[in-house]
Amino acid sequence: MMLMGRAARACHMSALYSLGVIYFNGSGRGKSHKNLRAGAWLCARSASLGHLDAMRELGHCLQDGYGVSCNIIEGRKLLVHANAREAIMTNSTVSSRSSQLFKLLQIQGWSHFCHSGCNLSLPDVPHLSNQFLVDWFTLLPPPINAGLRLCSNHLCGRIETRRHEFRRCSDCGCVNYCSRACQARDWKLRHKFACHVIPQPPPEPPHYHHHHLHPQPPSHTDD
Repeated sequence: MMLMGRAARACHMSALYSLGVIYFNGSGRGKSHKNLRAGAWLCARSASLGHLDAMRELGHCLQDGYGVSCNIIEGRKLLVHANAREAIMTNSTVSSRSSQLFKLLQIQGWSHFCHSGCNLSLPDVPHLSNQFLVDWFTLLPPPINAGLRLCSNHLCGRIETRRHEFRRCSDCGCVNYCSRACQARDWKLRHKFACHVIPQPPPEPPHYHHHHLHPQPPSHTDD
């Protein structure tokens, strides 16, 4: 945490984003220690340096009013911009259409997110540090890692610091993510091909309790 803070103060965009996720989740402490405003600010700082996942996270924050004032239009614009930049960077050669789209985004006021020197390519394998976290977690003895989960985005490698820290997929409930940005990335890469709504058992018919009415004995009257 201390080393990450030092990197963030030096404007390392990945460290800024990682600290934002830590504040969103209250990692290492508890739910009551979440700081949504700090998380949103860190994501905004990282996004301004060109970090795609931070852009997505900030876009969702704006849409949902999560740590910032709700602004659905600006949140949607930021998500569209992040998707456009991702589409440009995943192509080995930038088409003329992509170049036009990139210029259009600059004209629309997103030039501060368009740094050519940031995130020139998107990884398709985990970074060495992320892979180290995954390998380290799998080697932990069961009493230590019992009940804790890895982020299901295979490029991430973040580990829960307490049980149920990460959010589960609301449809299948089989995967969990440290952030909405990781959920969006994994959905595009893998999960949309495997996710399915778990069928709910049909409702049981109502049980009617039949009360057998016994006739009351006739009342006796005195003659």
